Amino acid sequence: MSFSFFKARPKTPQDVVRATKDSLSALDTATIVEVKALEKALEEVGRNFSTLRSMLCGDGESEPNTDQTLQLALELCKEDVIPLLVHKLHVFGWQARKDLVLCWSVLLKQQVDDKYCCVEYIENHLELLDFLIVCYDNKDAALTCGNMLRECIKFRTLAKYILESTTFELFFKYIELPNFDVASDAFSTFKDLLTKHCQEVAEYLTSHYNEFFDMYEKLLTSENYVTRRQSLKLLTDFLLEPPNSHIMKQYILEIRYLKVIMTLLKDSSKNIQLSAFHIFKVFVANPNKTHILNLSWQRIARSWWIFCAVFLLEKVLKMNNLKKRKK
Repeated sequence: MSFSFFKARPKTPQDVVRATKDSLSALDTATIVEVKALEKALEEVGRNFSTLRSMLCGDGESEPNTDQTLQLALELCKEDVIPLLVHKLHVFGWQARKDLVLCWSVLLKQQVDDKYCCVEYIENHLELLDFLIVCYDNKDAALTCGNMLRECIKFRTLAKYILESTTFELFFKYIELPNFDVASDAFSTFKDLLTKHCQEVAEYLTSHYNEFFDMYEKLLTSENYVTRRQSLKLLTDFLLEPPNSHIMKQYILEIRYLKVIMTLLKDSSKNIQLSAFHIFKVFVANPNKTHILNLSWQRIARSWWIFCAVFLLEKVLKMNNLKKRKK
């Protein structure tokens, strides 16, 4: 006997969004205080996120319905669910956060005509980006926030806001956090901000030159090897971008930064020495050195040639050793 007529009707995007909103709203202060109530509320959130993920990303057996996906995005904006997703994420369990990251990536790409509806919503609620950045202080939610931020940074308007916001400066703190995973994730987000949209970065560096490079110098002189190496490599990446040529010309005129690079040339790490060498070449090739900078060159010339000789000698010895091993 068939009982197919007892099958529940398929959930519509409106049903899923309404259920998701209700379950998120249930995570209020009173619920969080009671452990059993919190566990039950989080289970409901997890179920709704799983349904969202299936509708947005497919369930492995069938591809997502394009119309349904767009309708979900529009409903989430209409019902103001996006702020709840952001503000409550520190309470979610691991699986719920994983589902949220997948859903977030798809939602931001939903487009009506020439507008991305969820991106436009965030543009009208920019405080959500500030909240995501500050979440790096929460080690449990940090990696989720990092993934969500990097998805946002793909869009020029959102990246531009973060660059110009006061919370951007917090990245210089988060990159130095003792938790390696969080610090690495923060650096990945920081790198995207400085490399994804060259024109916006050039505008930011032009108007915030002194404060930015003051803070960046601390990264280059950090006691942490990973911080020094990553920051030096990133400096090369964004300084040599064509839109930043005027920033590079200003940078290589300053003795204080020359001294920083010279110090890095003497670092115990060969990788750092090599990265510093690439920037040092730009200082050397600068045809517009100031009188003071020229005097500095005369003082460092002798130690510089000694360094070059040792550096090249080590390279030759390594190559000879490799050839002997191959034989």
